[in-house]
Amino acid sequence: MSAHQYDHGHTVAGWVGTGIATVGAAVAGAGVCFVSGVLIVGGLGIGVVALLVTWALHLAGWGKGPGIRPQAEWAWRVRDSAAGAGHDECLGCRLAGRRRTAGSGPVAEVAGSVPVRGDVSLGGEPEAAAAGADSGR
Repeated sequence: MSAHQYDHGHTVAGWVGTGIATVGAAVAGAGVCFVSGVLIVGGLGIGVVALLVTWALHLAGWGKGPGIRPQAEWAWRVRDSAAGAGHDECLGCRLAGRRRTAGSGPVAEVAGSVPVRGDVSLGGEPEAAAAGADSGR
């Protein structure tokens, strides 16, 4: 078992977007070094392309939205089956018009009034119970 209990979100969309953005930053940096407006604008353009490619890959299922996922879906080459319906709290999905309905999944109250979606547990007991146990101290 790994030392962490959550997915870091490494995905095909993230790696491809980071690679393209790195090239764009290098081109823009060369433009600054050589005092070339063409290279600076070209590097910034490549950065915009990186953003659009990452967004398209995310919407195609090669990116993951924020939140807790089963350990079977942690690998970076695993396609996200929930991408078609959109991800909760995902700006990219909201911009594409993919919204989940309110109440799509279990909700737990953590620290009083903060709703948390998904299966949240800590050491076998629900997070709300664990948070409530320490609140009287």
